[in-house]
Amino acid sequence: MDHQQSTISVLPTDILLLILSTLNVQGLASLSQTCRWMHELVSEFGWTAYARLHPRPSHSISNSRNIWTPREQVRYDYLTDRSWSKTDFVARPLSRTWGGKQSPNLAISNSRLIVAAGSTLFSYAFCGTPNNNPSITLEATLLLNEQHVRGRNITSITFLEDGGLDQTLLVAYQEQLVEVIHLVPVVQNGKHTLTFRRKHQPAFPRDDYIESFSASGQYLLSLSSNGTARLLSQAVRGSSSAASSSSTIELGERSWRCHLSADASTPFAAFGTSGKTPLTIYSVLPDRLSPTPHTILHAQKTTPTSTDSLPSLAVYGIARAPLASPMGSSPQILVSGWFDGQVRIYDLRSSNSVINGDSSSGPTFLKPVMSINDRWLQEPIYAVACGGGSAAHIAAGTARHSVVSFWDVRSPKTGWSVHAPGNDRSPVFSVILESSRFFGATESRPFVYDFGPNPTLETYPPLAAPAPPPTRGGDREGLKYKPGLVTYRVVKYHHASSGLPSEH
Repeated sequence: MDHQQSTISVLPTDILLLILSTLNVQGLASLSQTCRWMHELVSEFGWTAYARLHPRPSHSISNSRNIWTPREQVRYDYLTDRSWSKTDFVARPLSRTWGGKQSPNLAISNSRLIVAAGSTLFSYAFCGTPNNNPSITLEATLLLNEQHVRGRNITSITFLEDGGLDQTLLVAYQEQLVEVIHLVPVVQNGKHTLTFRRKHQPAFPRDDYIESFSASGQYLLSLSSNGTARLLSQAVRGSSSAASSSSTIELGERSWRCHLSADASTPFAAFGTSGKTPLTIYSVLPDRLSPTPHTILHAQKTTPTSTDSLPSLAVYGIARAPLASPMGSSPQILVSGWFDGQVRIYDLRSSNSVINGDSSSGPTFLKPVMSINDRWLQEPIYAVACGGGSAAHIAAGTARHSVVSFWDVRSPKTGWSVHAPGNDRSPVFSVILESSRFFGATESRPFVYDFGPNPTLETYPPLAAPAPPPTRGGDREGLKYKPGLVTYRVVKYHHASSGLPSEH
């Protein structure tokens, strides 16, 4: 052992670091056990390099990761990836059932998850913990419509940049109103909670309601239900105006989802609509949106050159592809959820995907590089998100039976689906996928699937008392709240299996 130490120690430090950067978790762990010198080298450099080269983006555990050592971070990620490979997770509702049927929206930051249902905001705080069990607590329930104004249901919500405070939200209502909501931390009866201040935003004319927001870099993009897309060159900060300048284009179709990528080599905006061209790409110029699309993302591998014969579909969900996608981690790779139940992936860089035709006088038609679906459930896809184990998964919320489908893009034929806790006959309206956690929301409740190591009852908000409902109503049958119950029974099945679904 001493001979090995003296032999390796003569190598230059930069060579040793290059060797460490090529090792996997098992290799680093084995090397660190060979001798004290190697243990110190791996502890100081090896785990740090591995964590940097294998990122696992995750808002809900970011506060905890700031406390953990590099080795603890890698251990958490390794155990999480192993749980994903085994489809082993804890299923948990985040609240009791809401009254009535809602169309909820989710927004997330490093500090909290916001669930918007009806005109109520539920704020779940992420707590940094020194162990590998970061917790989630319900910090506040905020009623934004105490005056019972008609039509004040939230249609879209997003966090705005506020210097890392994670206390500024942009909220759109069905009554064609947009407000900035400033969350204000307070202490009441010895407990930390939130109140709020609100400010109307005149940068959004009250001619239609906002269906979708997307923020990226210095830009904020909004899309209204009738197809008005508005690019703001400066997001709301503090109590200032929503924009220093804006650009507006009219898509002319019923619209559902927008996605802004300001960090791409060529910044662009993607729009999901209903119609002949349901997924289009527009260039983002330094001061405005391009008035015409430069790329149309098509649903099929081939198509006639005439746009009149394109199928009439709709796109409800758009997201950036997983970081560990076989095609790379470029922001120019898009994942989209379609009305026909397909999740289609497009590479805007790929010349091999261009459909035959001369694009010199018009937009380029691009075919998908991959299409995946749950063959047992041909339902519309309402929302998509990317992340998960090895940062290589796609999650899709479907239109019925509260089903969420998952695929590993490295092996897309091994996908699987699972019903949300409670098995609501509902769409999964909004989804967020992180390294170890999936957040979703049905018409009845928000929920989480936790793939992290050893979550406990203290990891989640208690369910002893119901959250104040947005409207009147009660719990649905089939979801039992029992003291000490960590995971709730859900039904899952594998797409390639011909057997019956199994309970998890």
